[in-house]
Amino acid sequence: MEKINGRLLSWASILEDTTREQAERTAAMPFIHPHLALMPDAHLGMGATVGSVIPTDGAIIPAAVGVDIGCGMIAVRTQFTAEDVAGRDLAVLHGQISRSIPLSAGGRNQKIRASAEPRIAELRELPGASQADAAVAHWPQQLGSLGSGNHFIELSLDEEDRVWLFLHSGSRGVGNKLAQKHIRIAQEQCRRRHIQLPDRDLAYLVEGEPEFDAYIEALRWAQRFAYLNREEMMDRCVDQLGRFSGTEVERAETVNCHHNYTERERHFGREVWLSRKGAISAREGEPGLIPGSMGTASYVVVGKGNVPSLMSSPHGAGRNFSRSAARKRFTRTDLDARMTGIAWGHSDAFLDEHPDAYKPIDQVMADAADLVEVRHTLRQIVNVKGD
Repeated sequence: MEKINGRLLSWASILEDTTREQAERTAAMPFIHPHLALMPDAHLGMGATVGSVIPTDGAIIPAAVGVDIGCGMIAVRTQFTAEDVAGRDLAVLHGQISRSIPLSAGGRNQKIRASAEPRIAELRELPGASQADAAVAHWPQQLGSLGSGNHFIELSLDEEDRVWLFLHSGSRGVGNKLAQKHIRIAQEQCRRRHIQLPDRDLAYLVEGEPEFDAYIEALRWAQRFAYLNREEMMDRCVDQLGRFSGTEVERAETVNCHHNYTERERHFGREVWLSRKGAISAREGEPGLIPGSMGTASYVVVGKGNVPSLMSSPHGAGRNFSRSAARKRFTRTDLDARMTGIAWGHSDAFLDEHPDAYKPIDQVMADAADLVEVRHTLRQIVNVKGD
């Protein structure tokens, strides 16, 4: 861990100057208490750095939560082993999953499935549903859809050759629209008060005001949507794996966690709003998930309760190159070689997800040694993504 200054601690051994400068600007905001914790996968984000843990007292920065509110991962360990899928055409399973779950930006279900109905009913009853209806009227059709970018669905094997299902997604278009709305409100609030910000995306809402309360309502709704969205997709993945194997799937272990979210937590003797933007909670004994990039390892972990890190850990590898830079830098031939032995989408659309567009996950995990303990190391054999 490096103490950059009295308000910024870093666990990142790979840290670009621009990322450090961005984190310093956020850490200097007057309501940060006691300090900002920068995770090993830190990289440039909108306003606040992706891979940062931001405790705020009396205010929240909506852009420091991010536009994919509640984004996170879910993993299920099944009763199957590598022997159960050996010799099977995993491209068939890739196709089954791809047809069962809408992929890509804007993807949504043509009809609401029975498994989604109780989840949608729950969301309709939560505070914030009216905001969601106003933002995206068809949000019920988005429940059970993946999205694009670094979101994925994978079939993986652990160190004992046990089969896991693992996926990464968030609150989809409705979460994005809600976030953008409240980011704009925060910016307008700061403009109205003539507050000079080092970055307009560090605009904040003040606790006790109606705009703050409205954001918290939308935030909690979107976080629940994201959690249930992952559950719905996992149900479909379990169903498709059962069809593929001819045997009903038994769920031996399940972990579902956010990595873009805010919760009320107590740290260093004070109740704060803790925003994890690209970070997971890592309290002592708490299970978590840290995915690598396409073609690399992912990890099932348990938290160590590291106090200076605000009991947090990284959420993945963290980008090393922007999407546009990755498309120019990497070739389809190289990506094909890196994905040898994995059933995947075989598309140029995934060049920006090339493994080398991200920081080496081995280094990220080495940097996180004081934050989490690795319980399982997963290697993917099926990778489903939306372009």
